[in-house]
Amino acid sequence: MSQPTISFEFFPPKSEAMEAKLWDAIARLAPLTPDFVSVTYGAGGSTRERTHRTVKRILEETSLQPAAHLTCVAASKAEVDEVLREYWAAGVRHIVALRGDPSTGVGTQFEPHPDGYVNATEVTEAARRIADFDVSVSFYPEKHPESPSLQHDIDVLKAKIDAGATRAISQFFCDADVYLRFRDAAAKAGITIPLLPGIMPVGNVAGYTRMATSTGTSIPAWFAEAFDGLDQSPEVRDMVAASVAADLCLRLQTEGVDRFHFYTLNRAELALATCRRLGLKTPATEKDAA
Repeated sequence: MSQPTISFEFFPPKSEAMEAKLWDAIARLAPLTPDFVSVTYGAGGSTRERTHRTVKRILEETSLQPAAHLTCVAASKAEVDEVLREYWAAGVRHIVALRGDPSTGVGTQFEPHPDGYVNATEVTEAARRIADFDVSVSFYPEKHPESPSLQHDIDVLKAKIDAGATRAISQFFCDADVYLRFRDAAAKAGITIPLLPGIMPVGNVAGYTRMATSTGTSIPAWFAEAFDGLDQSPEVRDMVAASVAADLCLRLQTEGVDRFHFYTLNRAELALATCRRLGLKTPATEKDAA
């Protein structure tokens, strides 16, 4: 089985301590030579400057290729277009185009800006109009919480592809069959762009569960049982998390999946451990093993 292509997601830090943690994670994961690394963008542009600063530093200080998240929440078309031009001028060539969560909170009604783009399809169109960006978009393998059906989600994904999207990254999931069913349905609908499974090892059980609830991600009984009570035993939790994430990836590999996108939550350890199970090693690790 050949080694997979990988990518990582980070979020912009809010403090000096979090910034140190982020750059430690980047330094430790960079030797795995990811295809790209993405940097998130807060609701309503709340992290705009921090996101831009993080992306710029990745460009200037590493050999990594950053992909900057961009949403249209609480922003006019002119404001989104300005961000796109700023990114292009800074040397960013990859955008992750998203609608974004409502500024009033996940689960509340999304209200487009009166002069803004209304969805990720329009953000994708804007990115492709302004410059020759490589544009990634998202998909929910269990359907978006606001979507009436999985078929609707596939139709939306096709619209984003027609607008210029070149790959799609999934919301995190626990069960390989969830992703595989979506992949097969998408292929049947004529979708041919890469569909990267989003893998998020469990860093905190309570936090993971909250995110799963808000995104409509189902948690199988075996998964909940495996992590029950482990927030009180973080070392054991991390070992179980890496094992479960690696098993998920290995199952997907047997089904022909050769690309994985890891939601790192700015922690290197779990992503490193999972990638090791997939046969990926950093040069330092190989040296140590010699």
